Amino acid sequence: MTGFFTGLGTAMITPFKQDGSINFESFGKMIEYQIANGTDMLLVLGTTGEPPTMTEDEKADLMEFTVKQVRGRAKVVFGCGSNNTVHAIDGAVLAEQAGADGLLAVTPYYNKCTQRGIVEYYKAICAATKLPVIAYNVPPRTGVNILPATAEALADIPNMAGIKEACGNMEQICETMRRVRGKMDVYSGDDNLNLPILAIGGAALISVVSNIAPAECKKVYEYVMAGDLKRANELEDRLLPLIDACFTEVNPIPVKYGCTKIGLDAGLPRPPLTELEEEHKKIMDAALESAGIKKVW
Repeated sequence: MTGFFTGLGTAMITPFKQDGSINFESFGKMIEYQIANGTDMLLVLGTTGEPPTMTEDEKADLMEFTVKQVRGRAKVVFGCGSNNTVHAIDGAVLAEQAGADGLLAVTPYYNKCTQRGIVEYYKAICAATKLPVIAYNVPPRTGVNILPATAEALADIPNMAGIKEACGNMEQICETMRRVRGKMDVYSGDDNLNLPILAIGGAALISVVSNIAPAECKKVYEYVMAGDLKRANELEDRLLPLIDACFTEVNPIPVKYGCTKIGLDAGLPRPPLTELEEEHKKIMDAALESAGIKKVW
């Protein structure tokens, strides 16, 4: 299927208090910041949200809170992927019951299944829900890569809405786009490749950096859609140091620091992730200044 969403999706961080519990007050402010700046979709409990460190009760509470806070003003997508297909199905059912508009399912990680195993995994998830499902391809983190021929097979599943591409290989992404064009959408899942993925027909951005700079990321999308590549490149050039700063350490360590610097209380990541190193804080501080990102409050 195509057309589930276009524009900007933000892979939301999960803010934690000093005692380690979810900071729902801060998360509500983050949601309002996104909606006020034109974000079209909020992805909650994706990799950036640290779901591996959260209990099932915490995930359910965050889903319920998100749906109530958003109130239909943007699409809400919940992450449900797992290296256990049964667990992924349970997450999909829970998300649908919570009122999600769609699901994001990362490839099975660590198990390193075959390409046929990937197809069977997504078939099982899609059969368990009526919601649109987005596959998430991020082999640097999972050890599993959705190859173009496999993406083409996934596109035949009726409620497979698209693939969030973060493989980092534009040659592969171009071939995937060729094979699935008109059957399911491709979304940029790598902020460094937002422009080229949009240029070959990407339907939307699913961004980490937009936690900090949603308005700017949305403008990049709008400029490309309007055919104004000059302005798109000028803005992307300004954002690139910030994008690089957001990945000096494993996501979401840097972006949580960046959010806190602009007035969004993100707290610290949960273990085993750690606080951003001092040398990388300086890089983020400089990037925020060069990108012209102002404090939210």
